[in-house]
Amino acid sequence: MNALLSIAFVLCWSSGFIGAKLGAGSASAVTILMWRFLPLAAILIVVAVTAGRASWRGLAARDVGRQAAIGVLSQSGYLLTVYYAIQLGVSSGTTALIDGVQPLVAGALAGPLLRQYVSRRQWLGLGLGVGGVALVTTADAMAATGVAAWAYLVPFLGMLSLVAATFLESRSRTPVAPGVALTVHCATSAALFTVFAVSAGAAGPPAEAGFWVAVVWLVVLSTFGGYGLYWIILRRSGVTKVNALMFLMAPVTAVWGALMFGEPFGVQTALGLAVGLAAVVLVQRAGGPRLRKSGGRAFRDPHSLPACPAPRPPDSGHRLSGGCS
Repeated sequence: MNALLSIAFVLCWSSGFIGAKLGAGSASAVTILMWRFLPLAAILIVVAVTAGRASWRGLAARDVGRQAAIGVLSQSGYLLTVYYAIQLGVSSGTTALIDGVQPLVAGALAGPLLRQYVSRRQWLGLGLGVGGVALVTTADAMAATGVAAWAYLVPFLGMLSLVAATFLESRSRTPVAPGVALTVHCATSAALFTVFAVSAGAAGPPAEAGFWVAVVWLVVLSTFGGYGLYWIILRRSGVTKVNALMFLMAPVTAVWGALMFGEPFGVQTALGLAVGLAAVVLVQRAGGPRLRKSGGRAFRDPHSLPACPAPRPPDSGHRLSGGCS
C-alpha cells in the first residue's frame, strides 16, 4: 500500500508540470492560473466558513497576512514563472529539475541567513546538483528551436521565490493548520491572477475543450491529489520519506514530457538527471543537524545542515522546502 501511495504521489506532483504544458497550447499563463484558482478558492472558502471554523480560531490578522505573503512567494510567484517558462518553450522536465534545486539552494543559504552551516560533503552535493541542472538545461537549449536563452532564467526566478518563502515560513512562530494555509494561499493567488488576467485583457477562457481539461487536471491531480497524498505519506512514513520522493519529480516529469509531448530526452538529459539524483543522495546521506555536548550543554554542530520544514506540494501553494536535508 505504501508503495502504491508513493507512486501516486510522484505522479500527481509531476502532473503539475504536465498540466501547465497542456494548458500552454490554448491560453496564456495568467488565464490558466486565474481559472484554476477561482473555483478552487471558492470551494476552500465555503469549506472554511462551514466545516473549518475551528482551524481559524486564535489566528491574528498578522498570522493571516504572513500566510498571504508566503502564498504570494510560494504559489503565485512560483507558478507564474513555471507556467510562463513552459509557455516560452522550456521543456517541462527542465523546469521541474530547476525547481528541484530549490532545497539545495535553501540549504546553502541557511548558513549566512540562519547561522546553520553546510558540511563539506553537502557542498559537494550542491555542486553536483548545479552541474546536473547545467547539463539538462544545455541539452534542452540545444534541442529546442525558437526558445530564447533568457527563457531558462525564468524557472530560476520561481525557484528563488520558493527559497524566499522557505525562510519567511521558518520565521513564523504561530502554527497554522494546513487547511487554513491552503485557503489563504489559494484565495490570494485567485485574487492576484484575476487582476493580472483582467489587466492583460486575458480573463475570458478560450472555447477549446483542451483548456478545461488542463484546468480540471491541475485542480484534481496537482492540487488535491498531490496535496492530499503528501499528508497521507507524511503521517505514515515521515518527512524523510517524502523528501526522498520529491527528487523523483524531475526524472518522472522529463520522461512523461518526452512521451506525451515529444520533448527532448537524449543521453545528455539522462546524464544530467542522474547527476542531479546523485547530488540529492549525497546531501541526504551527509545527515541532518547533530547535537554535541560540551561542558554539560548541548549545541548544534556548526558543520551540519539545518533541519528544514516539511516539503509542501508546489501546486497546492505549500511546497516551501521539499527535499531540504
